[in-house]
Amino acid sequence: MAGPGGHQMMGPDSRSMDFKGSGKRLLAQFRPERATMYGMLAAGVLSVALTVLGPKILGKATDLLFAGIVGRDMPEGVTKDQAIEGLRDKGDGGMADMLSGVDFTPGEGIDFGAVGEVLLLALGAFLIAGLLMAVATRLSNRAINKTVFKMRGDVQEKLSRLPLSYFDKRQRGEVLSRATNDLDNIGQTLQQTMGQLVNSLLTIVGVLVMMFYVSPLLALVALVTVPLSFFVATKVGKRSQPQFVQQWKSTGKLNAHIEEMYTGHNLVKVFGRQEESAKAFAEQNDALYEAGFKAQFNSGAMQPLMFFMSNLNYVLVAVVGGLRVASGALSIGDVQAFIQYSRQFSMPLTQVASMANLVQSGVASAERVFELLDAEEQEADPAHGTRPDQLRGQVEMDKVSFRYEKDKPLIEDLSLKVDPGHTVAIVGPTGAGKTTLVNLLMRFYEVTGGRITLDGVDISKMSRDELRSGIGMVLQDTWLFGGTIAENIAYGAAKDVTREEIEEAARAAHADRFCRTLPDGYDTVIDDEGTGVSAGEKQLITIARAFLSDPVILVLDEATSSVDTRTEVLIQKAMARLAHGRTSFVIAHRLSTIRDADTILVMEDGSIVEQGTHDALLAAEGAYARLYAAQFAQAVAEVD
Repeated sequence: MAGPGGHQMMGPDSRSMDFKGSGKRLLAQFRPERATMYGMLAAGVLSVALTVLGPKILGKATDLLFAGIVGRDMPEGVTKDQAIEGLRDKGDGGMADMLSGVDFTPGEGIDFGAVGEVLLLALGAFLIAGLLMAVATRLSNRAINKTVFKMRGDVQEKLSRLPLSYFDKRQRGEVLSRATNDLDNIGQTLQQTMGQLVNSLLTIVGVLVMMFYVSPLLALVALVTVPLSFFVATKVGKRSQPQFVQQWKSTGKLNAHIEEMYTGHNLVKVFGRQEESAKAFAEQNDALYEAGFKAQFNSGAMQPLMFFMSNLNYVLVAVVGGLRVASGALSIGDVQAFIQYSRQFSMPLTQVASMANLVQSGVASAERVFELLDAEEQEADPAHGTRPDQLRGQVEMDKVSFRYEKDKPLIEDLSLKVDPGHTVAIVGPTGAGKTTLVNLLMRFYEVTGGRITLDGVDISKMSRDELRSGIGMVLQDTWLFGGTIAENIAYGAAKDVTREEIEEAARAAHADRFCRTLPDGYDTVIDDEGTGVSAGEKQLITIARAFLSDPVILVLDEATSSVDTRTEVLIQKAMARLAHGRTSFVIAHRLSTIRDADTILVMEDGSIVEQGTHDALLAAEGAYARLYAAQFAQAVAEVD
C-alpha cells in the first residue's frame, strides 16, 4: 500500500507468535515492582490458606450436627462402641460401619454452642481472607499500573530514538496502534487476569494440599481429569493464538487506513475515491472480524469444555466419597468438605482456561510492542560530544556519500563548502537528492561515506540535540499542535519568550496582520489540523516559529510553496533581513525564492552538476538554464 506521500508502506511484521518468550518478557517488566509483587503474593497466600481451611471448618460443623442427630436417637447410658455393636446385633451392619466414623455420644443431642463456635471461626476465616484478597488486589493493580506506565514511557523514548527510516517504511497508524491500542490491551489484560491468575494458581496448590490431607484416595480420583483438562487447554490455545496475533495485526492495518483516509479526506473526496476508500475499509474490517471471530470462538470453546471436565470430576468424587462414607472410612463432614474442595479445585482451572483468550490477546499485543522496542535505533550520540567554540554557520561537506538501500547509491562523492551568513539555494528535479542533503545535515540520516562539518567539527561527533539547537527548519508540510497561535509560534524558542518577542517574530514573517484579524488575536485556539487558518497562514506561523528560534543555520524546504506570490515576495524581503549572519539552505522551485541566493546548487541524481550565482548559471546555458526555461519563466512574469 502506498501512503499519501507516495512512499511504499510496510505492514506489520509477519513473524509467528513466540507466546512463551513474549510472556516471559512481559513478566520481566515487573522487576522494578518486586517489593509490591512479593507483598501481593504474601497477602494472596494467606488469603488462600484461610479460604481453603473454610470447607474443613464447615465440615466440622456438619459432623457436629450429624453427631447430635445420631446421638439423640441412641439409648442414653451406653458408649459409642456399645451402640454400634447393638446395630450389628440387629443385622444393620451397613449403618454400623457408617456410624463408626461419626464422633457421637449416645443420648446427647446437638451441641449448638460448639456448632456456633465453629461457624464463627469459619466466618472469621472467610472475613480475614476477603480483606487479605482486597489488599492483594490493590497491590496487584498498583504494580500493573506502574509497569504499564513505565512501558508507555519506554515506547515514547524509543520512538524518539528511532531513525527517520523506520517511520518512512511504516504506516503512521500502524505505529500509533502499537503505542496506544496494544499498550491499552496489555493494561486491560493484566488488570483482568494477573490477580485472578495468581489467586487461582495459589488456590489450586492450597486445595491440593487439603485434599490429600483429608483423603489421599479421593485426591487421586479428583486428579484423574487434570491431564485431560491440560490436553484440551493446550490444543485450544494453540489453535486460537495465531488468530489473536492476526487480530491485532488487522487492528493496526485498519487504524493505519482510517488515519490516512481521515487526514486526507479532502483529497479522497476531490478525486472521487470514497468508494475505493470504503471498499478498502470494508476489506480490512472484514479481515479484523474474521480474525477476531476465530480467536474468540476457538478460545471461547475452552470454558464449556472445562466445565464438562469439572462436572465429570464432581461425579467421580461424589460416587467414591459416598462409598467411603458408607464404609466408615470418612465422615460426612469430610466428604462435604472434599466436594467443596473438588469444586474449588475445578473452578480455578476453569477460570485459568477461560482467561486464556485474554492472556493470549495480551501477549500478542506485548509482542507487537516488544517488536517496536527492539527495532534498530539510530546511532547513539557520542558519550562526550564536541561542539564548535563558537557557532558561526560554516558548513562543509567532504566527499559525502549516502544510500537508502545498500545496492542503490543516491549521493556519491559530494563536496560543498558554505561560508557563514551565505544563502545556498538547492534546485533540481524530483528525486535529485535535495531534501536528502538537508536530512544529512540535520542527522535525520547518517552519511554512508565522507563527512559533514559545522564550523570545523564533524557533526557525527556532536550530539543531535546540540547540532539541531542551532538549526531552524521550515518544511513544506506544516505542523501545528492544538493550542493558541502564540503558543505555536513560541514552540520554536529554546527558552521562555515574551509576547513582544512572539509578535516581533510574527511581524518579521508577515503573520502579524492576519493574526490580529482573528477573533482572539494571538490567543485564538487552533487544533492540530490548523482549522480556521489557511494553508498559507499556517506556513507563515511555522516560519515565524523558525525565526523566533534565532538559529545559526536556517533550512527552508519548499517553505513558501503554500503562499501566494505577493506574500512570497514579502517573506523574501523579511528573510533577506533576518538571514543576515545566518547560513541559509533553501530548497525551492520558484525563482523568486532562489535568484538572490549567494550560491545556487543544481543537483541531478545525487550529484552537484552546477553551482554559482543566478546570472552566472544562466550565462553558462547548462542544467540550470534548462531548468529555468522549463519551470521559472512563468514565475518571473508573476513576480515582475
